[in-house]
Amino acid sequence: MRNQFLLDQDTYYFNHGSFGACPKAIFKNYQDWQLELERNPVQFIVNKGPIILNDAKKALAKYINCQAENIVFTPNPSTALNIVIKNIELNKGDEVLTTDHEYGAMDYTWTYYCKKAGANYIKSKISTPIESKESFLKEFWNGLTDKTKIVFISHITSASALIFPVEEICQKARSLGLTIIIDGAHVPGHIPLDIEELNPDVYTGACHKWMLAPKGASFLYVKKELQRQLDPLVISWGYAPDKVENRFTDFHQFQGTNDFSAYLTIPKAIEFITTDDWKKAQQNSKNLILEYYPIFAKALNGKTICPINEDFLGQMFSVPISSENPELLKATLYNQYNIELPITNLENQYFFRVSIQSYNTIQEIEYLLDSIHKIKKETNLIK
Repeated sequence: MRNQFLLDQDTYYFNHGSFGACPKAIFKNYQDWQLELERNPVQFIVNKGPIILNDAKKALAKYINCQAENIVFTPNPSTALNIVIKNIELNKGDEVLTTDHEYGAMDYTWTYYCKKAGANYIKSKISTPIESKESFLKEFWNGLTDKTKIVFISHITSASALIFPVEEICQKARSLGLTIIIDGAHVPGHIPLDIEELNPDVYTGACHKWMLAPKGASFLYVKKELQRQLDPLVISWGYAPDKVENRFTDFHQFQGTNDFSAYLTIPKAIEFITTDDWKKAQQNSKNLILEYYPIFAKALNGKTICPINEDFLGQMFSVPISSENPELLKATLYNQYNIELPITNLENQYFFRVSIQSYNTIQEIEYLLDSIHKIKKETNLIK
């Protein structure tokens, strides 16, 4: 599997979760589209490109089970959610209910717009270790009040690498008449996603992480009845209300000149990740996560933060660590041991996050463990 990727062969890469990694076959497809664009930019961007782009959108819609007319491509989930959050009507005193495990950039975004509106961004504290789905849901809904207007939650968290029970949250939120916005950046290609069954109001996911597309490929799903509320971030040629065929697509996807080749690789990426060989390799990676999570927790003098099962864990885990210099720890892993791995921060707690992808071998995982033991023995970077 490693030979199918463009990753540096001398680096032990345990950070698929941050930006993904693109296989050679998909990257070749990406370059082919870029070459075709450059051979005749006008014909490609104006005439052929939009048709192919629509085909790519249909392929993605089928893969995540929703109507193609309800999704648009965006370069990343942050852009997707900014489209929504900027346009959400918040009044003074309204509350947005979330958790204290959310992605930092989204915390900044919600805090900014809530402050402008006089609304409140409420973070329910999710205790770790999480005991069960039931305990999670109880803590989450402790933040609910009669002022709650929106539920915003990660499907899979970034720093703590946890799968949250969004199905149950969506069900209750719908029954309460709340708007449901889900950050699913880590979900497509990682765990099954069925938009129609989940039935959120808004969902965003990255295609350049676990779906293996090139960088800068994500999507935004919005229920049809909410789409007219969303003004585009950039007013451009797509903003022609009397001429548009699909207001949602035209307003948000045609915003000046850009290279949309990454979006066109989506069918190739789906073809790659739906082969039997890939699915078997992916399941093996998930099994390794379950096997090695408690071993790493012990090695790092930490603890597991959730039940060790596929309800909470996919192809990542995080162990809370105590370190006086987490930045130096990360640098030491890379500079001395050739290990690419993130040290994340969540509410002033540092986490040692490990992603296991099909290109990671058991020998590499054991090497990472050995490196941790050496660092503990030779330095004070891990307490």
